[in-house]
Amino acid sequence: MGSNEHISKQFDVELESVRSLVLKMGGLVEEQIARALDGLQTCDLDSIEQTIANDHRVNALEVEIDELCSQIIARRQPAAGDLRLIMAVVKTITDLERIGDEAEKIARMAKLICASDRIAHPRFNEIRRAGETALDMLRNALDAFARLDVSMAAKVVRQDQIVDEQFQNILRQLITFMMEDPRTISTSLEILFVAKAIERIGDHSKNMCEYVVYLVKGKDVRHVTVEEIERESRE
Repeated sequence: MGSNEHISKQFDVELESVRSLVLKMGGLVEEQIARALDGLQTCDLDSIEQTIANDHRVNALEVEIDELCSQIIARRQPAAGDLRLIMAVVKTITDLERIGDEAEKIARMAKLICASDRIAHPRFNEIRRAGETALDMLRNALDAFARLDVSMAAKVVRQDQIVDEQFQNILRQLITFMMEDPRTISTSLEILFVAKAIERIGDHSKNMCEYVVYLVKGKDVRHVTVEEIERESRE
């Protein structure tokens, strides 16, 4: 085996290691969201506390992957598609870390809501549906990254509009709820924080899919319409 071929194979192993770590981080974040939403629904305080405690694991993975990417850039000086991969990974793990933060926020709000003796909690069914949509977006975004699937990435960008609409519906309903019964204001505001966290999870998942399009197509689609992204995915 020639020296260049040996170096090339080592480089491929390093890149694959980084990709695997991103998917590992994504799986952990996915688990965090699911646990936080379950904790909110069931008031399982152990599950809620576990979500809060596990946030440091997400942060640690971000630091580890970021350091690996820095080492690869310094040692390998990647170009073209390899450089795009490293750049996409660095941006993706930033969004994953922020999604982890949003999952922790949901858990902290769930802890407050469940610890209170207030009257019935409003809008939990709508929150659950929005949470499941955002969680599906994250799963699809990770799948798009793993498979370099631009069509799946475009689907997630389209899904973000659904999460935005769900958030607006929850907001309108909570405002009505608070106006009709001021005793629900505190809980409604806490639920609003949960809804906003879910909406942000959708935004970050959409960002991840825009990086997939950049990685595969070499085109920055962060500030274009959904229709343009869908058109790009078909070309």
